[in-house]
Amino acid sequence: MPAEPLDPVALAADLIRCPSVTPAEGGALGLLERMLTGAGFTCRRVDRGGVANLFARWGDKGAERTFGFNGHTDVVPVGDAAAWTVDPFGAEIRDGQLWGRGATDMKSGVAAFVAAAVDFTRETPPDGAIVITVTGDEEGPARDGTVALLDWMRAEGEAMSVCLVGEPTCPERMGEMMKIGRRGSLNARFTVRGVQGHSAYPHRARNPVAAMARLMDRLASHELDRGTDHFDASTLAVVTIDTGNPATNVIPAECRATVNIRFNDAHSGDSLTRWMRAEADRVEAETGVSVAVEVAVSGESFVTPPGPLSDLVGRAVAAETNVTPVLSTSGGTSDARFIKDHCPVVEFGLVGRTMHQVDERVEIAHVHQLKAIYARILRGYFG
Repeated sequence: MPAEPLDPVALAADLIRCPSVTPAEGGALGLLERMLTGAGFTCRRVDRGGVANLFARWGDKGAERTFGFNGHTDVVPVGDAAAWTVDPFGAEIRDGQLWGRGATDMKSGVAAFVAAAVDFTRETPPDGAIVITVTGDEEGPARDGTVALLDWMRAEGEAMSVCLVGEPTCPERMGEMMKIGRRGSLNARFTVRGVQGHSAYPHRARNPVAAMARLMDRLASHELDRGTDHFDASTLAVVTIDTGNPATNVIPAECRATVNIRFNDAHSGDSLTRWMRAEADRVEAETGVSVAVEVAVSGESFVTPPGPLSDLVGRAVAAETNVTPVLSTSGGTSDARFIKDHCPVVEFGLVGRTMHQVDERVEIAHVHQLKAIYARILRGYFG
């Protein structure tokens, strides 16, 4: 007798009950490992730096065609637990919704692609392989999650031909958007050092605050670009300027500021760093202060050009939802920024309205619908 189809909602509820706040594993990956091993997948824990990660493969290593799924089971903290109307890790079902931290981002997505992959291999063993990678570090620093999995895969000769990341991608309506790329992101921290002095005698000081204001104005008022073929215009936001100076009659010796840049494929982290350093050098020359610049790039921009993979996903989404998804590069970063160096990658998942919020929840019907979409994608890929 054939096995009963896996219920993605029940699996999502089991995962939500695992308190896997980054970087805690909370039992979530252990649960998936046991399930996938029992379904005939070869599983390997790829833990690194205190982060738990899971690799699972059905089919032969080195298969000519390997479809990959990627996701994460770590979640952000619950915040004010008293503000929740449910137990954040209780996985309560009410009003046609599954409630709990990670219900949207992204334990239901993981449950949907795991259930689709298991059922597919049982019903129609594919001519090829399916790889599932799940990390416990997506919501954190992201140094030892998907990056560790890809490092291990490279060393072991494991590879995906294409990959679908199951992050929530739809703003309001199921099926309306898939991601074919993401903007890059960087944070730049500036420290301007001058000479402290009395505010009544500014000529005897070298004011770092005025110099910082000049620098921040030049950065913020500069037009980085007007957008590219697949991206909106890049943005730069000044997020803090601080001296820590409580006195009104003292020119401080130091001022600090931070900017965040979300950039498209007209730039790279290196090109933007060079531009900011050049602007800092100009201010140094004009004012006599010193400016230190520290840049941390969270991820470079990338795009998977519209083609066979996005067409495959788009057809499956339209067939199950009667909605043709928009191809988008909007939003923040995701682990697709690492996978794009390994193989073509797109993202499609649930409606993300309540992710990271108090009372996070997901429509139960959407979870079943997402499993059906992923199953249709697998049939289309291997058919």
